[in-house]
Amino acid sequence: MVGFVSLGCPKALTDSESILTRLSAEGYQTSRTLAGADLVIVNTCGFIDDAVKESLDSIGEALAENGRVIVTGCLGARAGADGGNLIRQVHPKVLAVTGPHATQEVMDAVHANLPKPHDPFLDLVPNSFGVAGIKLTPRHYAYLKISEGCNHRCTFCIIPSMRGDLVSRPVGDVLNEARALFEGGVKELLVISQDTSAYGVDVKYRTGFWDGKPIRTRMLELVQALGEMADPYGAWVRLHYVYPYPSVDEVIPLMASGRILPYLDIPLQHSHPDVLKRMKRPASGEKNLERILKWRERCPQIVVRSTFIAGFPGETETEFSHLLAFMQEAQIDRAGCFAYSAVNGAVANDIPGMLPLELRQERRARFMAVAEHVSATRLQRRVGATMQVLVDSAPGLGRRGGMGRSYADAPEIDGNVKLLPPEKISKTFRVGEFTQARIVGTQGHDLVAVPV
Repeated sequence: MVGFVSLGCPKALTDSESILTRLSAEGYQTSRTLAGADLVIVNTCGFIDDAVKESLDSIGEALAENGRVIVTGCLGARAGADGGNLIRQVHPKVLAVTGPHATQEVMDAVHANLPKPHDPFLDLVPNSFGVAGIKLTPRHYAYLKISEGCNHRCTFCIIPSMRGDLVSRPVGDVLNEARALFEGGVKELLVISQDTSAYGVDVKYRTGFWDGKPIRTRMLELVQALGEMADPYGAWVRLHYVYPYPSVDEVIPLMASGRILPYLDIPLQHSHPDVLKRMKRPASGEKNLERILKWRERCPQIVVRSTFIAGFPGETETEFSHLLAFMQEAQIDRAGCFAYSAVNGAVANDIPGMLPLELRQERRARFMAVAEHVSATRLQRRVGATMQVLVDSAPGLGRRGGMGRSYADAPEIDGNVKLLPPEKISKTFRVGEFTQARIVGTQGHDLVAVPV
C-alpha cells in the first residue's frame, strides 16, 4: 500500500497522475491514510515561500505518521543554504528525493523500498482512462500537459532551474491522451504547460503524425485538433498558461466560432514596461493592452484571467499606479495577485530597491480591491443571460440545487455558478453533465442561477 500527497499546481498534479498510473499498472494499491501505508510519496511545490513551508510541513507530517517517505516535485530540486539538498537538510530521514517530472526515478525508489507485488491483471487498471492513465481530478474534467519546462528566464522565477528548458510532448501522444480522456467521459479538457504558446518551439514546429495524418507540433494546430475532437462529445477545451505572443491571435477565431472555450489564462505579472524589463518578461505592457482589446473586438465573449505581482523590486508608486490603470482599461475578468516573495535563487532578489514587506502587502491589497471591482462589474453583466453550466455537485439529482461552472470558470481558481433548486419539478441534473441555467444574481466571485 502506498500513501500519496500531491501539492502544487496542475502541472505537478499531472506528474502525480503519471506516478499513480505506473503504481497501479504494476499492482501497487493506494492507501487512504498515511499511517496505513507501507510508504508515502509526497509530490512537492517549491515556488514561493508559503508553498515551500506547506511542502516541508507535509513531509514532516508523513514522516511522523508513517516514517517511510519518498519526496518528489519542484522542492526536490531546491538547494539549501550550504548548497546541499534542502529537503534532506530539513528532513534527513526521507528514503529518497527526486526533482519534478521524474516518474521513473520515483518508481525506482519505490521498487528499492517496497518490492513490486504480483498482479496477473496488469491491464485491468481501475479508475484509469486507458493510455491517459489515472487522474486525480473528478471524472468529468482532466488536465492535459503538453510540455515540460520553460525557455524564459524571468527574474522572479526559479521554475526553469527545477523543471529545465522547454520539452514539448510529441503531438501524436498528446492527441492520443486527449482522445482517451474524451472517450472515458471527460467533458472539460484543461490544456496546461509552463508556456502553452511556445508548444513546439524546441522541435522547430516539426511535423508529427496522428491517426496516420501529418500535424505540426504547434499550438494552433494542436488546439484545432483538440476542438474538432471535442465536438462530437460536446466537451470543452480550455487553455491555460498562454503567453500573449502574436501567434495567439490565430487562436481567437476558434474561440469566436465556439470550437474551443473563449477563455485565456495569461500570466501577465505587470503592465509597466520598466517593471516588465526588470522581470525579463517577453512583452511590453502597451502591446499586451492593445492585444487584449483586439481580442475583445474579435471575440466579445472572451474571458481573460491573469496573475500579477505587486511590490516587485524597484517598483515605484507611479509604476504601481500604471498597473491599477491597466486593470481598469484591460478589464481583466479574473485576477490573482502575489506580494513579491524573495524566493531563494531568484535573480530579482539582487535587483536594487527591495520594498518593505508591509508595502508589498499593502499594494497587493490595493490591487485586489481594484481587481475585485472590475470582476464584480463584469459578472453583473451576466445577470439575465442563460448559460451552459458544467455540473460539479448535484445533491438529490439537483432537486436541491447544486454547484457548477460556466465557460468563464476554471476549476478551483475562478468562481462557480450556484445552482438554485429548479423551478420545474421534472428538471434534474447530474455531476459531469451540462445544464442550461438562467443567471439571476451574483454573490462575490460567483454567479447564482436557476436551471431551466
